[in-house]
Amino acid sequence: MSEDNNSGYLDMDLLRFTTAGSVDDGKSTLIGRLLYDSKAIFEDQMEAMEESSKARGDENVNLALLTDGLRAEREQGITIDVAYRYFATPKRKFIIADTPGHIQYTRNMVTGASTANLAIVLIDARKGVIEQTCRHSFIANLLRIQHVVVCVNKMDLVGWDEGVFNKIVEDFKSFASRLDNIVDVTFIPASALIGDNIVDKSENMPWYQGSTLLYHLETVYIGADENHVEARFPVQWVIRPHSDKYHDFRGFAGRVAGGVFKPGDDVTVLPSGFTSKIKAIESMDGPQDEVFAPMSATITLEDEIDMSRGDMLVKANNRPEPTQDVDAMVCWFDSKPLAGSGKYILRHTTKEVKAIVTEVCYKVDINTLHKVEDDLTLNLNDIGRIKVRTSAPLIADSYKSNRITGSFVLINELTNATVAAGMII
Repeated sequence: MSEDNNSGYLDMDLLRFTTAGSVDDGKSTLIGRLLYDSKAIFEDQMEAMEESSKARGDENVNLALLTDGLRAEREQGITIDVAYRYFATPKRKFIIADTPGHIQYTRNMVTGASTANLAIVLIDARKGVIEQTCRHSFIANLLRIQHVVVCVNKMDLVGWDEGVFNKIVEDFKSFASRLDNIVDVTFIPASALIGDNIVDKSENMPWYQGSTLLYHLETVYIGADENHVEARFPVQWVIRPHSDKYHDFRGFAGRVAGGVFKPGDDVTVLPSGFTSKIKAIESMDGPQDEVFAPMSATITLEDEIDMSRGDMLVKANNRPEPTQDVDAMVCWFDSKPLAGSGKYILRHTTKEVKAIVTEVCYKVDINTLHKVEDDLTLNLNDIGRIKVRTSAPLIADSYKSNRITGSFVLINELTNATVAAGMII
């Protein structure tokens, strides 16, 4: 690959997307079809898949075997853990999180979807909008995935009927009107098994004039999803080379979580409140005129200011108020339930603090979206609203305005296991 081609490839836009649907809706087959038809798998993988399908007695090549890597998944024909797959077309790079559909794997779905820009919600054309469809859409909404593709799969099993598709579109729209974060919904009728409307346009559904799934994934605009207004730079590392050449160098390395930073900008260090100006910004590619999310950089300041990991650089005009009381929605990951108060470590951007859960306000019945207030014990895979008090101030935004500075995880002090993922309200 020539250097020019290589740099073009590295500069390509990256879309992270997740798949959600109930058991046997064809999520893994859909991803297998995307990879297969866009020529993103190797011949030896293809041969192994064909042999494996024959041995199982499958009629067609079982494309789900591409993503279902665990032995239990293959034997039962279900997805249990999150499988990440990477592929690229000439227009974009993609990272796919293939997440399980079962209710007992809600935490796996939350993990896979937490970094996604787009969610593909699969609906079996024969079953229409069911409880799981609503649950997955609610989780996508909770995680503020703004772009959703509703892929009505298995259209071949309903005789490519336009009426069936239109009814599902209406049903989904009436449910989605109750969700507040999903901005953009696209409906595509498809057959992942045969390949209609996945990469190639369907000849069986001339009534559908929209784009194929791959074309939509290549062209959906996600530039507006990042918060480019409120400047946030959590410090990960302080760089002091201690060499003769860079004797007085003191840089603050991290990844921009929001807004735009330029040399000459007035900045404030939180929680200390010290102010300074940005002297220069360095990155792997040399000095930068500006950096924005999600770029990594090293910032140097004009003044000697004491700053360390866990502190945050913000701009004076829109600084968040540090707080020790956090109100959040959480998905509970631990087999040991949260009942009443519990002591944990809270990890937020680059900062770690001790924290106590002071109150469980309610649980959400994720099938009906109703609040449950008579049973306040959060069990594995439950989603609920809690209040947390931290030992030191957090510099946080609401999850709605910034997915990075608005999220945290709770960790068990003794086992170091992650027990919950939280989204600040």
